[in-house]
Order: sequence, then structure tokens, then C-alpha cells
Amino acid sequence: MAAVAAPDHLFNLRNNFYLGAYQAAINNSDLPHLSPEDAVERDCLVYRSYIALGSYQLVISEIDDSAATPLQAVKLLALYLSGPENKESTILSLKEWLADPAIGNNATLRLIAGIIFMHEEDYNEALKHTNVGGTMELNALNVQIFLKMHRSDYAEKQLRVMQQTDEDHTLTQLANAWLNLAVGGSKIQEAYLIFQDFSEKYPMTGLILNGKAVCCMHMGNFDEAEGLLLDALNKDAKDPETLANLIVCSLHQGKSSSRYLNQLKLTHPDHMLVKRAASADESFERAVQSVA
Repeated sequence: MAAVAAPDHLFNLRNNFYLGAYQAAINNSDLPHLSPEDAVERDCLVYRSYIALGSYQLVISEIDDSAATPLQAVKLLALYLSGPENKESTILSLKEWLADPAIGNNATLRLIAGIIFMHEEDYNEALKHTNVGGTMELNALNVQIFLKMHRSDYAEKQLRVMQQTDEDHTLTQLANAWLNLAVGGSKIQEAYLIFQDFSEKYPMTGLILNGKAVCCMHMGNFDEAEGLLLDALNKDAKDPETLANLIVCSLHQGKSSSRYLNQLKLTHPDHMLVKRAASADESFERAVQSVA
């Protein structure tokens, strides 16, 4: 007789985290009867939720040097994101840990390495640590990295691995939607249906609203996209993806996007859209001076 699978006590917590319901993940994390391994994973998800909400210092102060390796890795992510002055030392520490045979293969450490090197836009370095997979999160991160590299063919192979493991997994569905958005064309409708399905099953989050809005923009439905993005802005007025998508949406509608761009500059000065806008301004200034 087949063994009955043990209940997954962390299912709802993981799901909240994957779908961007970070406060709900934190609020509902007091779970009884967890194994020591599950307790560490629970704490990692809670601290990563705090990181997603921008509470870097809380994570840095609460995780001490005696904590398990996965938690130490999460602390490194908080340090990396807490300010540009910490990036170099954090990456040095990360590389030392990855080279340590005792902990270098830890799945959470490899995941955090992938996230940090993806932030650095060093995709080959990221893949060194994530490419062997081993968890659904590592597989999903591989899909993201390949899409950043404009290699949807590799992303599709990675998605197939996820589908063979668990086709209904939230991360498999999300990765499918990301790939559909990257491929475009008739796949946009499929991506929209995935986000629509999430919005019917789970509480609406900024991530789901942004997903639907991006699909709407691809399909030319900018008014619907704007409504979804304003709902997302009500949930988090500083979310960089919401602000960036509102800038794009406003430009397509012929509306002023300067307020959203100013907000993005203030809250996320390193955002790609802010850098592009600054670069365009500089090019324009140079062009003006050359004909003056």
C-alpha cells in the first residue's frame, strides 16, 4: 500500500509568499507542531516577507550568527538590499560561503546567491548556483534568469521540468505566465487566464494585479490595465513594479507619467526605468548642446 503523504504544514505560508501576500505570510506564520527543518523554512519565508516589505534592518538584527545556514543566507540578502555601501562586502561573504564544501550546496544559500547575482545582472554567475535546481523555487528562479537573458527556449525547458514535478504548483503556474508574457502573441491570453485564476482562488495582491495589468497592456487594454494598477497602488504606494507599469501605461494613454516617475526616483533610484529615463535625459541634453 502506498504511504500516505504527510500534510504540508507550510503550504499556505509558501503560497502567500509566492503570490506577494507578504503581510498575510507574516501574520499567519504561528504554526504548531513543526519539525525543526520546517521551522527553519517557516522562519526563512517570514524573514523574506519582511525583506519584500523593505524591513531589512529587522531581519539583520533578529538573525544572529548562531542561526541555521538558510537563515544566515536570508540575512545576507537583507544586508545586500539594505544599501549600496553593503553590496561589495555581502557579495564577498556570499562567495566565501558558496566555496565552503560544508554549506556551499545548501538550497537556500544557492537560491539567495541566484537572487543577488540576478540583481547584479551577472546571469552566468547566478546560473552557476541555481542551474542544478533541486527545489521548485530554484527552478522558478532559473526561468526568470533565462527570460532576463532573452533565452525563452531554455526557460521553456526549465518550465517543463517544473510541470513534470507538479503542474498545479503555484510557482509552475507563475513561471508559465512569465514565459507566456515573454513569448507574446496568442500566449498573452493564456497568461491573463493564469492571473485571473489566481485572483479567483486567492486574496488579490499587487503581484496578481500587476500580472493581469501587464497582460492587458500587451492586449492594448490600457484603461483596464490602469484600473488594476491603481488598485495595486492602493495596496502599496511604493511598489516599484506598480509604479513602473503605471509609467508605461500612462505613456500609452497619452497621460503625464511624471508623478509616478518622481515617486519611483525617490523610492527606487536604482530601478531600470529610472536609469533609462536619466540616460535619455542626458542624451537629449547633449543633443541640445551640440546644436546650440
